[in-house]
Amino acid sequence: MKIGELDLGEKPLLLAPMEDVTDPSFRVFCKEQGADMMYTEFVSADALVRNVNRSLRKLELADNERPVGIQIYGKDVDKMVVAAQMAEAARPELIDLNFGCPVKKIAGKGSGSGLLLDIPKMLAITEAVVKAVSIPVTVKTRLGWDNDSLVIESVAEQLQDVGIQALCIHGRTREQMYNGTADWTLIGKVKNNPRMTIPIIGNGDVDGPEKGKMYFDRYGVDALMIGRASIGKPWIFREIKHYLETGELLPKLTIKEQALMMDDIVKKSCDMIGERRGILHARRHLAIPFKNLPGIRPLRIQLLREKTVSGISDTLMQIGQKYADYPADGSE
Repeated sequence: MKIGELDLGEKPLLLAPMEDVTDPSFRVFCKEQGADMMYTEFVSADALVRNVNRSLRKLELADNERPVGIQIYGKDVDKMVVAAQMAEAARPELIDLNFGCPVKKIAGKGSGSGLLLDIPKMLAITEAVVKAVSIPVTVKTRLGWDNDSLVIESVAEQLQDVGIQALCIHGRTREQMYNGTADWTLIGKVKNNPRMTIPIIGNGDVDGPEKGKMYFDRYGVDALMIGRASIGKPWIFREIKHYLETGELLPKLTIKEQALMMDDIVKKSCDMIGERRGILHARRHLAIPFKNLPGIRPLRIQLLREKTVSGISDTLMQIGQKYADYPADGSE
């Protein structure tokens, strides 16, 4: 699959942009686990224009995480243009426009998936950004605002017409948020529309190797984007990639192996962004892998309360040793 001149190979796996998740350390880790392209946390155009430090830090990229896209969001055409130019100066491989975030503080104010209620403005923003930068511009959006306004088929054509070079579709409406099951039927229709010539990336409920292969085979998408399923389980990229290449499932990581992997995530995070911020970012990953283990509650609470890298490492080693003989899913 190619986005402009960027060649990501066949059936690439992309790490979705996620606020407070896809910081630089997690992006590097996911790349090591097989992700073919990384995305930053989404960045507010308004905050970039105002030079808010927290948002400016999101533009910091490292060579060992490339290729990487910077995702921006906003509802004002002029501010989105300036933000895109600021993002381009950070030298990403592409700029992605967020027309899909469903949370109230963004969509409710007319940004993210809120622009599904104002398609002319969505197109105006997109066209202006495409003209303002020299690197590929892509879009991530949803099926529509709700089930009564499933507009993605027509919107996909219009976005292509104003110059985007790839489109990622999350198979839910804004009204669904992250509830229910992603509907890939419309994603497949967009991909198989003879008018569409740009890559179509599918997103939503990609949570394992068999399902990943099924989405590729059934709907013909050019790539998969993986979001929530990578939180606390970044090795999902390696598992899916191995299955796509061989048709065989990798052995599940043991609890001890998962503990060592989590330890590496914490240390990378702290090395790159400092101990305090690194631990805060890593906690959402630490909360996931061990939650189903019998009798884990005291150690899990201890793990999530630790404020030092050494304390987290010690607790992870205790978990790895105590549950060394347990299956990777935590069941007895």
